[in-house]
This record gives sequence, C-alpha cells and structure tokens, in this order.
Amino acid sequence: MSSHLSKEDVQRLIEEPSATVRAEVATKLARDIENPVLSESELVLAYEVVRLMAKDVESSVRQALSENLRHAARLPHDVAVQLANDIESVALPILKESEVLTEKDLLEIISKGSANKQEAIATRAIVTPAISDALITQAGEKAVTKLMENVGAQISDTSYGKAIERFNSSEAVKEAMVKRPQLPITVAEHLTAIVSNQLRDYLVSHHELSPSVAADLVLQSRERTIVEMVSGSTEQEMEKLVGQMNSHGRLTPSIVLRALCMGDVLFFEAALASLANIPLLNARILIHDGGKLGLKTLYERAQMPPSMFSVVTAALDVVHETEMDGEKGDLPRYRARVIERVLTRFEDVGSDDFDYLITKLGDILSHEKMA
Repeated sequence: MSSHLSKEDVQRLIEEPSATVRAEVATKLARDIENPVLSESELVLAYEVVRLMAKDVESSVRQALSENLRHAARLPHDVAVQLANDIESVALPILKESEVLTEKDLLEIISKGSANKQEAIATRAIVTPAISDALITQAGEKAVTKLMENVGAQISDTSYGKAIERFNSSEAVKEAMVKRPQLPITVAEHLTAIVSNQLRDYLVSHHELSPSVAADLVLQSRERTIVEMVSGSTEQEMEKLVGQMNSHGRLTPSIVLRALCMGDVLFFEAALASLANIPLLNARILIHDGGKLGLKTLYERAQMPPSMFSVVTAALDVVHETEMDGEKGDLPRYRARVIERVLTRFEDVGSDDFDYLITKLGDILSHEKMA
C-alpha cells in the first residue's frame, strides 16, 4: 500500500494518542482510499481503519474524516450514512457533496427535521425531484429558498405548486423561484399573480423580453407578461396553462383579446375552448369557420363580452392575413404588423367604444418598433 500508514504515523498514534493526531491521520487515510494503486486487501484494511475512526469519540476526528471523504467515490456506504447521521459539524460536508448517499438516505435524513441538514441537502449539486418535493413539504423557509436558488435542483410542476401554496407569504422563496433559470409556463403564470411589481419586472426581463412587456394593453401589466411568456409554447402546454388560468379566474376577456391582437392564435383558441368547455380541436374548427357562425356561437358559449366581438373578428382576420418573415427579430415585427393592421381596421370601423383599447394598442406598437 503505497500511501498506507507510515512508521511515523504509527509511532505518533502510540506516543501521542491525542484527537489532533488522530484527526491528521484520519485526513491521510481518507485521501488514501481514493488511491488507484491500492490492492484489494489494502483497500479492505483502509476501510476498516476508516470505520474505526468514524466511531471516534472526538468529533474533530470524525469531522476531519467527513471533510476529506466528502468527494470520495470509494467511501463505504455504511460510513457515509453514519457520518451523515452524526452531529451537524460532522454531517454537513457529507450531506452537501457525497455522491455515495442514496436518495433513500437523504429522504430519511430530511424526515428527521434538522434544519441545517435539510439546508445542506438543498444545496447539493444534483437534487432529484423526490428530494426537492420532500424539502418543499417538510423543510423550512431557508432550506426551500436555498433549493430554489440551486440550479441543480430538479423540481416538478406539482412541487412548485406546493411551494407557492406553502410559502405564499415568503418573499425569499418567491424571489428565488422567480429567479430560477427555467420555470414551467403554468408556474410563471401563477407567480405573476402573487409576486410584487419588482419581481414581476424581473420575471419579464429574466425571460429576455423587451421593456415593452411592462406596458399595459388593457388593464393589468401581468396579462401582457403572460402573453409574452407563452409565445412558442406547445399545444399541450398551452391547454394546461389556460386551464389553470380559467380555474383560478385569471382567463379574462382582456387577456384573450390581448393574445389575439399580439398574433397568438393558439392561446386564443385554447382560451375559448377552455371557457366554453369543449375540446381544443372543436374550438379550432369553429373559430376558423369561414362563415363566422361557428366563431360567434363559440364566442357566446364562452361568455365573452358581446361588445368585443367585432374587435375579435377583425383581429382574427388580420392574423390570418399576416405571416412572420422568418428573419431575425421576426416576432416583434410580426406583432407590430398585426397591431398596426388592427388599428387600421378600426379606423375604418370608427367605433368610439374601443378608443381606450386602440390607444393602448398604439402604445404597444411604438414599443415593439423600438425593441
């Protein structure tokens, strides 16, 4: 064993059996375990010595062992579990970094309720969905905040929902959630309804949107934020989003109109389908019925405001006539063309009922051109 205990190590352990010496030897042994030249018999002996030191009465010895074994791939599983269940000063290095610990080990430790240990687990390089859910369900605000700040944490949509519900009044958790690199659309939509204006602005910029996202198209800036965020969503994601919005009373006529005027036909289709409680495919057939009877019937069943119907039909006609050019930055240009044509259409109609709407559309148009 090329780096086993030397004669000097043995002599020191005999002549000076202090915790300091044992901690130094523990450090050396911990490093030796990863030595690729160890024979099988030498490795077995090293394991036995490590197991003995993991039971040392002095915490400084066990802590030195933990600090130096936290990255060891060859750390015996039983020793890893023993150290992880030790006092916090010993356990935290292993809990934060050892890959020897299994998901089951970590879930058991979370269930024991030590706040510092839960926080350590929340900062691991990889946190599985099951561990994230356990932390969100059982740990405190600080641990869940650390979890949300951890880019290596894998969090399911259901777990996000639990976190929002359980920590609804925690600005720290909500801010950490808003600032995650990626958020499911349904989670982002939910957050726009409960976070402060400052965090909502961050949510917008975090998704690399132009400053015009903050502009109010009809009444609430968060609706514009939602429309911007869902651009490019799949059909399945869109159905899930509008279903959530509808069940929480956030699928308003204004956001439906906003989406259509921004050229987002999928959102418009899914919204009317959800409001009318019919399949998306059925709604799509009715919306694009050339005779307009299908759209009118669906619109009425969705209980959309009658006064907005002429705006909707005009905007839908414009969207059908407008295509993206496929060049860089085509989405803002597409939206600008749609809005511009809607405005032109209503200049022809001359309706006074939509002066406010047209003013806001004009504001959005000017922002889009500058973006």
